[in-house]
Amino acid sequence: MTTTLTVSDKRPEHAVFRETLAAGEPWLHELKAGQTLRILDLEGNQAVDTLFYSLADPRERFDPQRTLRRQKSLYLTTGTVLYSNLGNPLLTIVADTCGRHDTLGGACAQESNTVRYALEKRYMHSCRDNYLRACAHDGRLSKQDIGANINFFMNVPVTSEGGLTFEDGISAPGKYVELRAEMDVIVLISNCPQLNNPCNAYNPTPAELLIWN
Repeated sequence: MTTTLTVSDKRPEHAVFRETLAAGEPWLHELKAGQTLRILDLEGNQAVDTLFYSLADPRERFDPQRTLRRQKSLYLTTGTVLYSNLGNPLLTIVADTCGRHDTLGGACAQESNTVRYALEKRYMHSCRDNYLRACAHDGRLSKQDIGANINFFMNVPVTSEGGLTFEDGISAPGKYVELRAEMDVIVLISNCPQLNNPCNAYNPTPAELLIWN
């Protein structure tokens, strides 16, 4: 896959929203059609697990299979359109200084912590737990709405045999991805708390979230 690095012309001081999301924490926010969201990797190699939903009807949500099939690539970068399960464009990646983002590794959970690492890792905090915390607090989404997510900045190469490996991240401090909303959407993020995966050097770190009109 050819990576496409694109620098944004947007200035942080012009953002209408700016927040630092602590390591390992969830975030749920609305993004209006035409607004742009920047997800900024502050310290490098932090996986930011993200889901998108239609604000009008959250049953319409990000569909990785439809997105990958239409763009004929496993990874996301500048120019990628994120499609919903109804075939509608949700968002478009309009800038990207990392180069590619994972759609296959999924979100860490109690079950995957057990299978990938060890039985005693089961009760370590996970992205799925983060999602459920945010959903319970907001009330518009529930457990049944949690599907396959995007792992921004995460490096999950596909082997020649068709398997997946979790490798050191390819991001760096200050790398970012920007997405323009094509409809009103709900953004659900888990700033990954994973302590057992080399993608974040075993050290979860903060991310910054900015929105422009």
